[in-house]
Amino acid sequence: MPPSTGREDTRAAWVVHRRPYRDTSLLLELLTHDHGRIGAVARGARAQRSRWRGVLEPFQPVLVSWQGRGELLTLTGAEAGGRPLRFPGTRLAAAFYLSELVLRLLRRDDPAPDIFFAYGAALQALAGSGEAEDVPLRLFEKRLLQALGYGLLLHATADTGAAVDHRRSYRYILEYGPVDTATQTGGLLISGEALQALHREQFEDSALRAEMQRLTGAALRLYIGDRPLYSRSLYQSLRRRPRSANEETPP
Repeated sequence: MPPSTGREDTRAAWVVHRRPYRDTSLLLELLTHDHGRIGAVARGARAQRSRWRGVLEPFQPVLVSWQGRGELLTLTGAEAGGRPLRFPGTRLAAAFYLSELVLRLLRRDDPAPDIFFAYGAALQALAGSGEAEDVPLRLFEKRLLQALGYGLLLHATADTGAAVDHRRSYRYILEYGPVDTATQTGGLLISGEALQALHREQFEDSALRAEMQRLTGAALRLYIGDRPLYSRSLYQSLRRRPRSANEETPP
């Protein structure tokens, strides 16, 4: 899709990233339903009396409008798109991780409605307390790979097409799929139970989630490249910080 052009009326978006620009403005990376990831400048957003002050926060839902052509658009309107989300403890690093994946893997002006909804659902889950913080990460990784065209083969073996057996172990060959351990020595060793659970999006078992993380992490590294993720160092620094009594232990 060509870069966004002209004027856009109010659209739902997520603030994926922001940084200061000149004296009082912000440079934003937004994730939208219709246009995918877009770059925009919010002029005067950091000014003391800006009407947008406190609205364009990272990892928050917003309603925005813009105008312009090319890679960097000009924001013309912004308001909160829902209740503010809060990410206690290491959940903040998890939110950064989701955003880094979007920034590293999603091209600008490439419509990605599946990623838009998956990203929002993952942030909502991280802001809640109903499940372990790694659950929305595994689900987002799986759905992100699918939406980008790099989906993992999880329900059948790549060489024979036989259904994955939860009682067996497999070797997972990246960009190919699982194969029988008797015929392959390379790849990532993973249980059929973990493959089935990821395929069905069942995340109750923490040991299986650890297996899933090794698989989705290895698959993502193929496309992210060797440049390290900032969110990993942030996660380690948050783990070293003294925890309050009601802050959950990192996974």
